[in-house]
Amino acid sequence: MSTAVLSVETEILDALATVTDPELDEPITDLGFVRSVFIDDEGVTVHLRLPTAFCSPNFAYLMASDALDALRALAEVGQVRVLLDDHHDSDKINSGLAADAGYLGTFGVEAEESLDGLRDMFWRKAHAAAMERAIGSLLRQTPMDVDQIGRLLLRDLPEGKPKVALLRRRFAIGLSNCPNSRVLVDDDGKAIPPGSVPLRLRFAKSVRISMEGNSHFCRGLLATRYADDEPAGAVPVVTNIRTRRSV
Repeated sequence: MSTAVLSVETEILDALATVTDPELDEPITDLGFVRSVFIDDEGVTVHLRLPTAFCSPNFAYLMASDALDALRALAEVGQVRVLLDDHHDSDKINSGLAADAGYLGTFGVEAEESLDGLRDMFWRKAHAAAMERAIGSLLRQTPMDVDQIGRLLLRDLPEGKPKVALLRRRFAIGLSNCPNSRVLVDDDGKAIPPGSVPLRLRFAKSVRISMEGNSHFCRGLLATRYADDEPAGAVPVVTNIRTRRSV
């Protein structure tokens, strides 16, 4: 039996793909936020970019910090540097990351809220959107009334991407992934009373539509801002001049 060995480029891009935009709930690699990856014998340097220079600094820091953590988790990758380009707080964020100053150490009195609280808020929104997608996917195959929707269990959902995404987001906010758990729940994992099922579904659908709309808008802004960059699109420029054996 042989074990496939991933190239260092693949390992790095896979690690970056675990980092998501907190508001859009999509990987920064899919969104085109990873501008370039440079690999040498010392380590790896990643440049990030965002749709505008005025994207929320806390979102920007969160993504850059998460990217740094994801790459540092790789074995034998060497020194890791993550740099945010073309943002009005690039210098501050890059200095803070290099010094491992943390969010509060980077922004000081400008830090208005905890990153943990911000992350949790958007994880819960992502869960609501994923819940609506999973239920919607099932309803396209099997029409149900309100009572049936309210009684749906995780084991009733068909296997596939919507279910996988829902389970991942439930895990993120600490909800049970037991097959006998209710699908339609509030943020605390409590079942929704029959009379409140339509309202909960409408809320979840509005969150999902808002996130998808913002994602489309951000992709358009990014494409316009970096229209002259080569190569075009979401694929980062990857340069590997490493001479020693890869991770």
